Amino acid sequence: MRPEKLSGTTRDTALAALAGRGWQHDPARDAVSKSFRFKTFAAAFGWMTQIALHAEKRDHHPEWRNVYNRVEVTLTTHDVGGLTELDLDLAARMDALAGA
Repeated sequence: MRPEKLSGTTRDTALAALAGRGWQHDPARDAVSKSFRFKTFAAAFGWMTQIALHAEKRDHHPEWRNVYNRVEVTLTTHDVGGLTELDLDLAARMDALAGA
């Protein structure tokens, strides 16, 4: 089943919650981004591996870039051209596993 793009109060509430956790909204892409920093490359890569397993199960994959101990993440649901519950779920999992 195709996810629905967030709208209205649900969308506003979700964006406010994400902003409170350090996510930034890009209205042009209707995407959210965040930079995660870890103690070591191994810690960053281990986190990415855990997220990759979760993303694969959900069939929803992040855009990300890793340089040493930093991981830059952007989330959006390309199929609908914007944010969905899939992005909120993945953001929450990322924050939880990063200890944020």
